[in-house]
Amino acid sequence: MEFAELILVPKLDGVIMHWPFQKPVDGTLCITGHHLILSTRKESVEELWLLHHNVDAVERRISGMQGGSLIIKCKDFRIIQLDISNPDKFLKVATTVENLSSLDEPTKLYPFFYRPMFPILEDGWTAFRPETEYSQLVTSQADEWRISYINKDFSVCATYPSAVVVPKSVDDDTIIAAANFREGGRFPVLSYRHDTGSVLMRSSQPMTGPSSKRCKEDERLINSVLGPGKRGYIIDTRTQTLAQTAKSRGGGFEVEMYYPQWRRINKPIDRHQGLLDSLAKLVEACNDTTASTDKWLSRLESSNWMSHIKDTLNCACLVAQCLDQEGASVLVHGSEGLDATLLVTSLAQVILNPDCRTVRGLEALVEREWLQAGYPFPIRHRKSCYSTGRTKAHAPTFLLFLDCVGQIHQQFPCSFEFRTSFLIMLFEHSYCSQFGTFLGTCEAERAGMKLAEQTVSLWSYLNRPDILQSFLNPMYDPNNRVIWPSVAPMSLSLWSELFLRWVVDQTPQQKAWETITSLREKDKELRLKATRLRRQLADLEKEAVEAGILVPASAGAPPTSEAVADA
Repeated sequence: MEFAELILVPKLDGVIMHWPFQKPVDGTLCITGHHLILSTRKESVEELWLLHHNVDAVERRISGMQGGSLIIKCKDFRIIQLDISNPDKFLKVATTVENLSSLDEPTKLYPFFYRPMFPILEDGWTAFRPETEYSQLVTSQADEWRISYINKDFSVCATYPSAVVVPKSVDDDTIIAAANFREGGRFPVLSYRHDTGSVLMRSSQPMTGPSSKRCKEDERLINSVLGPGKRGYIIDTRTQTLAQTAKSRGGGFEVEMYYPQWRRINKPIDRHQGLLDSLAKLVEACNDTTASTDKWLSRLESSNWMSHIKDTLNCACLVAQCLDQEGASVLVHGSEGLDATLLVTSLAQVILNPDCRTVRGLEALVEREWLQAGYPFPIRHRKSCYSTGRTKAHAPTFLLFLDCVGQIHQQFPCSFEFRTSFLIMLFEHSYCSQFGTFLGTCEAERAGMKLAEQTVSLWSYLNRPDILQSFLNPMYDPNNRVIWPSVAPMSLSLWSELFLRWVVDQTPQQKAWETITSLREKDKELRLKATRLRRQLADLEKEAVEAGILVPASAGAPPTSEAVADA
C-alpha cells in the first residue's frame, strides 16, 4: 500500500497546537508518510516533527460544527493537542494519523527511508559481534570456552544469534539435544564470566512436563561450567506456583535429582502485562497535576512500579552475590528465557562489570543481552501505556531495565561514564527511531530484512565524538570495583527526569549539568596548566644550575634562598 492512499489530508493551515512548556502555536500541519509536521515558518518558534511510529493513542474530542481537538499520546509519554476548526478535515486528519501510526510492515517504517546527513565513522552493525566481544575470553580461556556456529542457519534456535559461546568440553550434538529440551530451543549459553571464574548463563525453561522428563545432554552442558566440587545456583524468575503450572503444560524446571550440583531458587519478577498496566498507572499519576500530595503518593505506590524495581534489583543483586562473593556459577531462566531473564542477567553485569558502566560497554550490553539474545522489541513496544489495545505481548521490560540502571546511577553517580540522559535516549529509540537497530525480533529477522545494508545503526550515530560528548558524565571517576545498590525504600526514587519531563520543566536541571560540565572542563584546563608550569619551573631550575646561577640542591631538597643569594 502506498502512503498516498493513507494520507487523506497532506496539508492543512490554521491548526493550533498545544504542547508541554510552549505557548499555543498557530501553524500549518503537514502529513508525510512518516512524520507529522507543524510549522509556523517563524525562526523563533520550534517546529514539531513527530514520527507516526511514536504515536501510541489518538483521542478525538469533537466540538460539533467547530471541528475538534485531536489528542495525540506518544510512546515517549508526551501529549500533544491539535485544534482543527474544519469538521471534515478534523476527521480526515484523525483517520490519517491512526492509519499511519498503526502500520506493521517493518519495511514501510522510517529507518528504511532515512539517509544520514553525517559521515559514518564506525559501522555500528559490526561493532559488537560475538567474535569481537568474546575474543579475549576465548583466547585467554581457550581450554574452557569456544564460539560455536551450530546455529548459523538459525535452525537450532530461531531467536538466538548465529554465533554463541559454549563450554569447549561440550560438542555440537550435545548442544542440539539440549536445545530440543528447552522451550524455543533456547539452550544454556554464556552471558558473562566473572573475575572469580564463576559464570553467568541464561536459557529458557526445561520441557520436563508432568512426568519430570530428563535430558542427560542438558545436564552435561550446564554441569560442564562447574569446577571440581563446585555447586551452582539456578535462579528461576517465576513463582513456585507458576513454575509448577508450567510443568503441567509441558514446561517445568530442573528436577533436583537430575541436577544435584545445582540449587534452585525462585525470585519472581512480574510478567508482561502486569508491567505495562503498572506503567500506565504510573504515567497517569504523573500527568495529573491537580492531585494533592497525599493522593499523588498513594497513586504512585498503588502503581507498583517502584515494587517492580525493588524486586528486579533484589534478584540481580542475588545473582551478583552468588557470582562475586560465593564464587558460584548461576543459570537464570523463567519460561521463555526472554523478558525477566535478560533483565536480570544484564543488570547483574552492570553491578559486577565496570565496563558496562561506560558508554561503549552499555551499548555492547544492550546489543549482547537484548538485541542478539532475541528480545522482540517490535512486539513488546508496538503498544505502550496510553494504548487501549495493549495485550500481554506488549511490555516495558527494557524500560524497567533502564530505570533500574538509573537507580544504581543515582546511588553511584561518579561510577558511570554516561549521564542518565543517555538512558532516556535509549528508551526513546527502542520505541521509535530513524535507525534500524531496534527493528526485528531477533538476528534471523534482521538478516532477512537486510537491515545492515538498508538502514543505519544507532551505534554509528552515537559513537561520533560530537554526539558522544553530550552524554558524558562530567563527574565520572572510573570505579573498577563491584557496586552494591541498596533496595531499601528510601534508596529508590521516581525517575523524574523521564516520567515528569513533560510535566515539570527540566531546564534548571539541564542548566545545572551545563554548569557542572563547564566547571569540570575548567578544572581540567587549570590542572593541565599547573602541570605545564611545574615542568617549565623544573626546566628553568635546571638551566639556572647549569649556568651557575643556582647551587645544586642537596639530596632531595630544593635550592635555598641563601644558595641563590650566594650564586
